[in-house]
Amino acid sequence: MPADFSISSLSLLAMPHLPINVPPAPAPSPLGVLRLRGTEIITGYPGHEYGMRRALKKVLGEEKYDFFFDKFLEYFFTEKDAEFFASLGLNCIRVPFNYRHFEDDMNPGVYNERGFQWLDRIINILGSYGIYTILDLHAAPGGQNIDWHADTGVHRALFWEHIEFQNRAIALWEELARRYKGNTWVAGYNPLNEPTDEEHVRVIAWYERAQKAIHAVDPDHILFWDGNTWAADFSHFKDPLPGSCYAIHDYSNFGFPSGEPYKGTPEQKAKLERQFKRKIEFHQRVGCHIWNGEFGPVYASPSDGPDWESVNEDRYRLLKDQLGLYDTAKISWSIWLYKDIGFQGMVYAGPDTAYIKHFKPFLEKKKRVAADEWGADIKHFKPFLEKKKRVAADEWGADIKVVQHVFDPLEEWLVKEVPGIKKRYPPMWNVSTHVGRVLRNILLSEELYPEYAEYFRDLSFEQLDELAASFKFENCKQREGLNQVLREHAKLH
Repeated sequence: MPADFSISSLSLLAMPHLPINVPPAPAPSPLGVLRLRGTEIITGYPGHEYGMRRALKKVLGEEKYDFFFDKFLEYFFTEKDAEFFASLGLNCIRVPFNYRHFEDDMNPGVYNERGFQWLDRIINILGSYGIYTILDLHAAPGGQNIDWHADTGVHRALFWEHIEFQNRAIALWEELARRYKGNTWVAGYNPLNEPTDEEHVRVIAWYERAQKAIHAVDPDHILFWDGNTWAADFSHFKDPLPGSCYAIHDYSNFGFPSGEPYKGTPEQKAKLERQFKRKIEFHQRVGCHIWNGEFGPVYASPSDGPDWESVNEDRYRLLKDQLGLYDTAKISWSIWLYKDIGFQGMVYAGPDTAYIKHFKPFLEKKKRVAADEWGADIKHFKPFLEKKKRVAADEWGADIKVVQHVFDPLEEWLVKEVPGIKKRYPPMWNVSTHVGRVLRNILLSEELYPEYAEYFRDLSFEQLDELAASFKFENCKQREGLNQVLREHAKLH
């Protein structure tokens, strides 16, 4: 499943009826310098969130729709999750959220108080267990990047083309800054996740505006700025902004199904180090602070074949070597992610939960037809997949290209008629990736909305509650290999 159905990217399009239990704020945290070691939280569905939610509301009706998502948010992260997280020696969670939590596109600038209540709830729970929060605007109005997790339903980052979208994002951050100014359990603000500005200068201009606006309200909190092109490109950045830290996202192709098995050979370690050093060249040149806001392999399951355990051992080896690089560079990090349905999470809804059992046929189909940008059933497409690998690593990894006999003629026709498509932004995407993005990740996935929604038809409140409760900590599995790596690493600090 893709990383697009997050505890914090559920848009509150209607006023739910259930009260939100916001625990009292903990005592202020001690001031001082700390290394942030943490993670993030998510799960999944087809296509873009807003389209999925629209289809779901048609089937469920407003009352049941509100009930399900309220219970989902309530169960997804509780004190038991925070207690477990703290037991590993980790001290920070980056909480990604969708702007739709707080405002409606049809009524921009009028904020929904419930969105802030959900955010207060998780900040207070985490703080009571000594865990800091970094607030991450993962989906901004208009979409700050060209991927599904920007939740726009299109393959263009319209945020960079309309000043209204940019202004709305700054206004939202001003409101967040007013509310969390002085909250020492909030480690800082990550104003924009993984921007993709093909002109490379608009993102820098917006950062300058946003820094002045946010710090005018709250001068104390750190601002974490992602590099351009999925937090990997700082080539156009110049002097660092005041009170700021610059964030990379350091995914390695070794950690995904399309990459070669990671055995920790000298050649592989050297490649891993080169890729990391390329991303932090700007930071070292200007002497600014570095934060790795996202990284982490994906993991195999028994359904992926008899060698799934061996595959995962390779991924744990990769994780250890990446953490070693970050130790050497003395940088803080946040692994992607804390909770999901079994793809990357430290904790995940297991196969015996109501959610996984109920949606099993749909999840299998979604994987089979490669509806997601990554995580598709590669083996199913193996006879048809193009033999060459991507020119460069896709940040979300799995080589779920296309079925050759269907898409090759289209790709060849495009290259013949419009050869400039080979130079289309972003530079690490080839023609197959662009075609797959539009046809599979958008068009095909959108056609799956009604099918997904039908799985909710005629469910009672009790059944909806049971589905949501699949994500309670006590009903989830723990990925012991991953958690052991993190636990052992935390002991070193």
